[in-house]
Amino acid sequence: MVRAKLIIEGGGEGRRQAGSFRAGWREFFQSAGITANPPIIVRGGSRNQAFERFVSEVEKANPDELPILLVDSEGAVNRNHSVWQHLQANDGWRRPANVGDGQAFLMVQAMEAWLLADRAALQNYFSRGFRENRLPQQTNPERVPKDDLAPALALASADCSRQYAKGPISFAILGIVNAAVVAERCRHAKSLIDHLRSL
Repeated sequence: MVRAKLIIEGGGEGRRQAGSFRAGWREFFQSAGITANPPIIVRGGSRNQAFERFVSEVEKANPDELPILLVDSEGAVNRNHSVWQHLQANDGWRRPANVGDGQAFLMVQAMEAWLLADRAALQNYFSRGFRENRLPQQTNPERVPKDDLAPALALASADCSRQYAKGPISFAILGIVNAAVVAERCRHAKSLIDHLRSL
């Protein structure tokens, strides 16, 4: 059996951040039903660091290990482009030798789109004072520009006892969203979940 080693962009600095990062992603994949063969979660750091870490993991991977890169798309994705075509056009990253199409996936246009997909989870997390009407009314979260995602979540939670912020809060929400809802509304999330289930 091959086990995925998922190198994910982000994670911040320090042990607390690392712990909340791994916990949020672990709970998300549990919600997706990926429990028999869960991926190893690797905090990638900055965007370029994540790619460099992925390349390093590919070079030293065991036969029963499959390194997979997961990064923000940083913008809209052309439906006619593969993930690697998008990454080359957007970042100048070339797919390493012996790496397949199923070793890179995108959060379109950023992780916050996956949070935005499950409004019930957002309401549950922020509770009193949360203003859902301040979120983008776009039914497809992948069409919301990256630069609008985090500010919209911060605005909607401005009157709550805790406000949206990247870090432990964003990963706590990731850990409670319904992965089935995210997959239904974000096709790139569905692609990743389907791929991990197939391993």
